[in-house]
Amino acid sequence: MKRVLAAVTAAALVGLVAACGSGGSDDAAAGGPVTLEFAQWWGAELPAGDFDKIVNDFTAQNPNIKIKLLSAPYASTKQQLVTGAASKTLPDVVGLDGAWVSDFAKQGAITDLSKLMTDADYDSSQLASQVQLKGKTYMIPVVNFVYPLFVNKDLLAKAGVKDVPTTRTQFLDAAKKISATGGNVKGWALPLDTAVPNGIQNDVMSWLWASGGSMLADGKPALTTPQVKSAVDFVKSLNDAGVIAPGALTMKEQDKVEKFTNGQVGMVIDSLAHINLIKKNNPKLNFTVAALPAEDGFTGKRGIPYASWGIGISNSTKHKAEAFKFVQYLMSQQVNAQLSTIANGFPGNKTATPDFSKSDPMFKTAFDIYQQGVPANEFTGLPKSEDLMRSFDEQLQLVLTGKSSVDDALAKAQDAWSQVIE
Repeated sequence: MKRVLAAVTAAALVGLVAACGSGGSDDAAAGGPVTLEFAQWWGAELPAGDFDKIVNDFTAQNPNIKIKLLSAPYASTKQQLVTGAASKTLPDVVGLDGAWVSDFAKQGAITDLSKLMTDADYDSSQLASQVQLKGKTYMIPVVNFVYPLFVNKDLLAKAGVKDVPTTRTQFLDAAKKISATGGNVKGWALPLDTAVPNGIQNDVMSWLWASGGSMLADGKPALTTPQVKSAVDFVKSLNDAGVIAPGALTMKEQDKVEKFTNGQVGMVIDSLAHINLIKKNNPKLNFTVAALPAEDGFTGKRGIPYASWGIGISNSTKHKAEAFKFVQYLMSQQVNAQLSTIANGFPGNKTATPDFSKSDPMFKTAFDIYQQGVPANEFTGLPKSEDLMRSFDEQLQLVLTGKSSVDDALAKAQDAWSQVIE
């Protein structure tokens, strides 16, 4: 999730993260206003100035609390927060991906929000969800995003495909026809860079979840099942057919989004959060969103991949109460509705309602898809989930390069996962 802000380079973020281990400002020590540093990727994905306005409204209401935004693309933010968590030098408030929570909590880098909610007499029943470990909350999802299928309608029409694919067979057929239109256009993009292996979550396991499958059984790895094999076989069939954009093995999510934005691929599985970015960079792109295709004949509710803009508080900050006051503000009914509307996401406060009249029409389309399906992301809360994705990614790459069979790859991935998930 990705747009580089000129104001905050990755190098600058390294320094900022390293500098905030003391948690708070010198002004606070002198009895002045408290300055909270908030590192996230959200500001990079929202329309320019929108997030700053929300934060400025908070500081206007709370003149004794200042918020210093550290905004950078998702990949850069993740890299710096992983480093900061290991050294316990996280900024006061942090944007979180659910995949990071288990590791950060075990490192003692993020604090128990349950205690802060109790101390603040906060009514947690208004929260749509919480990410917990051993009964303690470490992350609150602020805005939730589904990952539907993005489709370039002009490329589909040019390929002679009348309808958006709803089954795997239809998807493969459409991808072949789009790829056959010539030039450098391909049917689908698959980001498999092992440095940021979330393509396994968003672009591979999504085929499994869309057909009601699971990669776990009673909380344990279950990667050698027919359902998982069928999903990987399908990805392999797309690769064998030559419909995947070149460079998949080193492609990052931001590259996938850029290729779709530039009209180089006909279909991608992507976050609703990128609608603003795509339309800004290519206002003329004629695209829509749809439910992920399922296995032929599947009649159940389709799993819909999702991710969250989660929020947490550093365990090392000296200003936990002030930090939680800011969290409360973001989770309040009116502000949460406003934030989810401009982000094209779904509110983390279940009493908040997005303003569909002010959001992109595709947001309402995606909301209908969301209501008809089941949110699915089995990586959330798993230990070392990034490592799990990476080990699966490495085995999948061997399959796609003809160096391993699907069965052998899944068996080895199962062994690797079993050493992590006990």
